[in-house]
Amino acid sequence: MEKREQLYEGKAKKVFATDDPEKVIVSYKDDATAFDGLKKGTIAGKGVVNNRMSNFLMQILEKNGVPTHFVEELSDRETVVKKVEIVKLEVIIRNISAGSFAKRFGVEEGIVFDEPTIEFSYKNDDLHDPLMNAYHAIALKVATREEIEQIKAYAFKVNEVMKAYFLKLGVKLVDFKLEFGRLSDGTVVLADEISPDTCRFWDAETNEKLDKDRFRRDLGNVEDAYAEMMRRVFGE
Repeated sequence: MEKREQLYEGKAKKVFATDDPEKVIVSYKDDATAFDGLKKGTIAGKGVVNNRMSNFLMQILEKNGVPTHFVEELSDRETVVKKVEIVKLEVIIRNISAGSFAKRFGVEEGIVFDEPTIEFSYKNDDLHDPLMNAYHAIALKVATREEIEQIKAYAFKVNEVMKAYFLKLGVKLVDFKLEFGRLSDGTVVLADEISPDTCRFWDAETNEKLDKDRFRRDLGNVEDAYAEMMRRVFGE
């Protein structure tokens, strides 16, 4: 696979064209941002953790019936993925109250829900990713009703598989953000990443935060938290 020109650079990744029009190479950076890019920093080794963990989890999800964009891991930081058109609908699944949910509804963090919640936000940094519902998404032609139903089904499946997987590693999956994309034939697949950047992970015994909240909230030991998640997943 030949790596060609850079197509895009986001907050956490760069995307490069390849000699196959249906595939791109994603390169993970150590840059970290929070609060719509207002807070910037670097988390040493983050790109390696996010790349490898994401690829590993996506392969588990594929085996459980969730199609993903993953093709092949090239190195610690680079992966070949199917080229997708990202659906501008961020999907957030929550199992336990935390973050913006706790703030929005004036409840403490750590309430375990009887069943997971789902919410959508409009993927638009300039507007600060406002919350949206299915009707808004259809009105703005972000996704069709059928796509939204498919995305919801996949998102809950991802939660079911990952929650059980992480619990075995002594980690609570508190909440997480997913993004989906359309392949050239319109098929919807899971895209972006699944990592300590996009999930809240708490230690099952101590509730210690093992994710990007350590960076957001200046809790210190950010690199250690990412390394700890890597160790639990890969035994390294």
